[in-house]
Amino acid sequence: QVQLVESGGGLVQAGGSLRLSCAASTIIFRIYDMGWYRQAPGKQRELVAAITSGGSTNYADSVKGRFTISRDNAKKTVYLQMNSLKPEDTAVYYCNTGWGAPRKNYWGQGTQVTVSS
Repeated sequence: QVQLVESGGGLVQAGGSLRLSCAASTIIFRIYDMGWYRQAPGKQRELVAAITSGGSTNYADSVKGRFTISRDNAKKTVYLQMNSLKPEDTAVYYCNTGWGAPRKNYWGQGTQVTVSS
């Protein structure tokens, strides 16, 4: 089993920054691809950013140039640095990992990010 615990959410004004953290319980964290998703009220959960075990990254078009995903394998933690935040970034942000076919997903409990205009 994998446990994921997010932290770092909060209330920030538009244009501000936040850094989310996700700590994983597994001791072989380094081999897992990791992702950050978000879900706004009334909307589907969407992928924000992902990072492979090798460090390759990809981003949703809406956050490119503003958000940066990174990982520290020694700390078993993945980060999401969010800059130039916009009100439309308001959502619950979830950490994710998974594997297998079919894929088995693991989710954190989520952390609320609220951006005021």
